[in-house]
Formats: sequence, structure tokens, C-alpha cells
Amino acid sequence: MYLGFLLVLVLVYSVLFHVLMTLEGRSHSWLTGLYWTLTTMSTLGFGDITFDSDLGRAFSVLVLLSGIVSLLVVLPFVFIEFFYDPFLRAQNRARAPRYLSDRVSGHVIITDLDPVTRSLIDMLQDYGYPYVVLVNSPEAALEIAGTGVNVLVGMQDDPETYRNARIDQAALVVATGEDMANTNAAFTVRGLNPNVRIVTTARDQEAEEVLTLAGSNMVLKLGEMLGNALARRIISGDAQAHVIGEFGDLIIAEAAVAGTPLVGKTLAQCRLEELVGIQVIGVWERGSFSVASPDTVIEEAAVLVLAGNMEQVQRYDAMFCIYHVAHGRVVIIGSGRVGRATARALAARGVECCLIDKVPERMAGAEHSVVGNGTDRNVLARAGIDTAPAVAVTTHDDDVNTFLTIYLRRLRPEIEIISRATFERNVSTMHRAGADFVMSYASMGAGTIFNYLERSDVLILAEGLNVSKVRVPKKLVGEVLAKQNPLTEVGCHLVALGVGEHMDMNPDLTAPLSADATMVIVGSFENVKRFLGTYARA
Repeated sequence: MYLGFLLVLVLVYSVLFHVLMTLEGRSHSWLTGLYWTLTTMSTLGFGDITFDSDLGRAFSVLVLLSGIVSLLVVLPFVFIEFFYDPFLRAQNRARAPRYLSDRVSGHVIITDLDPVTRSLIDMLQDYGYPYVVLVNSPEAALEIAGTGVNVLVGMQDDPETYRNARIDQAALVVATGEDMANTNAAFTVRGLNPNVRIVTTARDQEAEEVLTLAGSNMVLKLGEMLGNALARRIISGDAQAHVIGEFGDLIIAEAAVAGTPLVGKTLAQCRLEELVGIQVIGVWERGSFSVASPDTVIEEAAVLVLAGNMEQVQRYDAMFCIYHVAHGRVVIIGSGRVGRATARALAARGVECCLIDKVPERMAGAEHSVVGNGTDRNVLARAGIDTAPAVAVTTHDDDVNTFLTIYLRRLRPEIEIISRATFERNVSTMHRAGADFVMSYASMGAGTIFNYLERSDVLILAEGLNVSKVRVPKKLVGEVLAKQNPLTEVGCHLVALGVGEHMDMNPDLTAPLSADATMVIVGSFENVKRFLGTYARA
């Protein structure tokens, strides 16, 4: 269309050139008219043919200006839009990978890129696992690849995509999108490879069974998991030990100490190991974890991390069940999946809570709820913030959660603030804002998926802090921990040592480590990685 318009414009100007030259008493050929029009419109302006009259000069100005617009402005744009840009897009489509190399095996296929899978990718890269993310369009694939992520172009519900991703050699498929999309992906993959492991997330309660029927080996209800984790850390209700994980006959539990005779004493003075046989492996206080020692002083806000068998945990509960940590309703801001799961977990402990949300339908069935904005002082007052022992901030928006944490800390300096983060990068920010405990949706999901990939027993205590069960590395077989403890060197702590399901919390460190033994260790993700990297993968 543009080229046709330009051609008509040149012909009209050539005709008008002849008319005006005739009026001036001069005659030129049609080729000369075309020559003059093109040289004038293109601003070359050789000047060998000019008008003598003002009318002719005015016409020359018109031709010159229209040439500048049509040839020097519009033409380059048209060329870029209709010729150069399509050429580049075609080149990009050709560059976007559609097939995985035949040399790749034991890889992880990821169907969605979100906070959970981005954290998972970081772990996969740290441990050297190959992976690929499926992306629908070549343009999006190239954009994502520019951030350093390995991508493959293909629709998540197309069997050919998974064939191109070498599903027959894959170790794991991870689908973290919407429930229906995850179901389609799991069903498609299971039809192609009956043996590959599939992990999917589920947002709705009903989706878990459907996803299992579709072929998913593990269905993660991350909202439920995160809500339970947040509820465990709320110091309210009773002082009993709450089980958070098991390693054979070894139980890991957490217990608040506020209001109990333990407050103000050192662990040595408490004599818990002597009285009930249970071991304190660490202490939480205001979001900070420290490995326990006999000189550790137990403060009012402390939460003990305990290790023992079920009988020892029951003896601990029998000793402290008469103590009540705090009274008043816990306030939960945000009644999404995480907020509702937190409320259910607290109700199971006999702890009353009050939900705050702007959408009444989300709080249907809650015994206590307030409709409104969690930043409104009147709404908070109606929810009981002035007498609440703790508040859980569970919205999906990290900016809102950070704002609320700062606001609540100023409003109630002594209140316990438990917060949820969507992205790992905001965890430290919320701690600085005043949160006592922060758990990220991304790291919990990624850590659970990664543990399933490695078939390892790992319990996430908090952001970046794990209790892990690992085989004694070959490099340490025959070594004596009493002489030189490599765990201490990398910042980890030995909880128990044993063979099979039986774990000894007080192992003989003077005895050489056997090849069939396993260790239960506590440490940050980075420190456990350093230990395994130095000894297990040496």
C-alpha cells in the first residue's frame, strides 16, 4: 500500500512538473520530469533543472517536504516493520532451541517458570543437575534464555515437546502451573514414560486426587505446607513439643518455652536430657537460630528444637503440658490458602485466631473474622491486635507483608510477628523489618522438590536451615569424629548417628565411622552443600 501511494505521488509530481514548466515556456521530456521529481524528493537536488517562477519554487518546496517525510522518515520505518523485523524474528525463531541434545540425560524438565522453580533452578545449578524449562513461544524463550535459564520451545501439553526434551532420559518432571494445566502435563508425560518421576503442585484440595490419577508421583499443596510451618512457629497455646519431622525412630520437634520454668536457665541447669532423655539441638530466638550448648541461656521468646524418640517427646509433653504460653487470639492477616491453612493448624492445637481479609467469601466458616484492610488500625483493633500474642502476615504480596511487618512492630513492639514471603530475596528484608520468623513459599517448594529428586531425607526448619539425613561419605569411613570433626569445620552440627532406622543421639565419637552408617546433621543449605561437596562428592 505504501509503495503504491509513493508511486502515485511520484507520477503526479512528474505531471505537475511538466504543467508548470509549460507555463514558464519550457519543455522537457517525461524522463526529465521523473528525474527532477526523484532528485528533489530524495533531497539530492542536483540543481541542473530549476523553476523561475514563484509558483514553480513553491511546488519545489512541496515536493521537497513530502519527499523528506515519505522517503527519509516513513520509508525506513516501513522497511524495518515489514522487512527487517520479520527477518530478525525468523532468525530468533531459528535460534530458539527446540530439541535437547542426545548427550543430556538424568535431567529435570520444568513446565513453568515461577518463584518456586526459579529457586529450584538455583539448587539444580549448585548441585550440577541438568534441567530445561519449557516455553511456549520462541520470543519468550530467547528473553528467558537471556537471564541464564536453559529453555526449550514447545507447548506443555504437546507430546512432541516432551519427546524433543528427551523424556525417556529425564529424571524428573516438575509442573507448578494451574491445577488443570498440571493435570494435562502429568497425564501427557505419563503416557510417554511410565517410569519417570513427576512432581506437581495443587492449589485446590480436590485437585490432589485428580493429579495422582493423572500420573503425578508427588502432589505438593504448598499453601497447606507453608501454613503449617508458620503455625508451628507461633508462640501461643501450650508449651508442648510439636513434631515437625521424623528420621526413622528419631523425632524432630519444636517447643515454645514462654511461661515455663525453663526461662532464664541454661540448658545445663534445665537437665532435660537427664530428666526426659530428650536432646536440645538448637534454639530459635527472634528469627535467629543457634546451635545449643550447655551454656545456652533460654529466653522468654525462645523456641527449642528437640531431637529424641517418641517416648521421650511424650515425656517432655507430660512435664510441660500444664503450662500455657500465651492467651488471646492470634491475628492472621490474609485468608488465602496460606492464611486458611495457618488457621486450621492453630485450631488443631486449640489456639483461637481471627482472620482479616478484604474479601468476606475467603473467610467463610471461620469462627472469628474481620472484613477490612490489615493496614487499618480500626480493623486491627476489632480483630484483637491489642491483646494478641502473635500475628501472622500471610498475603501473597511481599511489599504488603514488609509494610505490615514494619507497621505492626511499631504498633506492638513486643508482639510475635510471623511472616510469609513469596520470593527468597525478600526474606532478609522482612527480618530487618522486624519479623521474628519468615518462611518463603519459593524455598519451601523448591527444597521439597529437590529433596525428592535426590531421594534424600531433609527437613526444612526455616529459610535456608535444614536437618538432613545423609550416608557417611566414603572419604570419612574409618575416621574418628572425636579427633577431627569435619561437620564443625563447615558449620554443621551432628544430631544423631546410626544404622538403618535406629539413630543414636549420643553416639560414641571415639569409634571409627562405618560405611553403612547414616548421619543426621543440622546446618544451612550452603553449609550442608559444602560438607557434601568436600566429602561426599570428593
